This record gives sequence, structure tokens and C-alpha cells, in this order.
Amino acid sequence: MNRIILGTICGLVFGIIDILLMISLKYENNRKRIEAMTATFLERFMIGFLIPLVDLGIPQSAAGLTLGISLSLPSAIITRAYTPIIGIGAVGGLIIGLIVG
Repeated sequence: MNRIILGTICGLVFGIIDILLMISLKYENNRKRIEAMTATFLERFMIGFLIPLVDLGIPQSAAGLTLGISLSLPSAIITRAYTPIIGIGAVGGLIIGLIVG
């Protein structure tokens, strides 16, 4: 399968799964909810999209784990919710890396 198509599919699936995990969270208002979910979807989409396209010279599962963690760090630092954000990024990146590899 074409890596761009695979990356698009992985990104969409990962983004949708993370949005589904966020539905039960409480927000100050509806605008903040929409902003948080949009930012989350875009971040997770890019993780899923980039993993199939990047060749770091290491096993794809390790590359996925590395990208998942490193691309999740800015959001984790801003929100101070380190464990859930980095954890989901790591698990998702590892799974996508295993699928691609």
C-alpha cells in the first residue's frame, strides 16, 4: 500500500480514537471543548501520518514510539497532563509502527 495512503488512514484512525477517549472529559465551555478536540485530532493525525513516511534507520516500531512520544511532548507540557498525553502518544505510535513495520 502507498505510504501516504497508509499514513492518512493511520492518522485518521488514531485521531478519531483519541477524540472518542476525550468525549467524557469536562470543559469550561463548549468553545474550549471544540478547541481541545480539534488540537488533539490534529496532533494524533500527524503522528499517525508521519510514522509510515519517516525512515530513521531503526525498527519502525521504535520509530513510531519515538515519534509518538516526541510529538506529544508540547501538548503535555502546555496542559501539564503528562501521563495521559504522552502515554497515549507512545502506545499509538508503537502500534502504528508495528502495523507499518
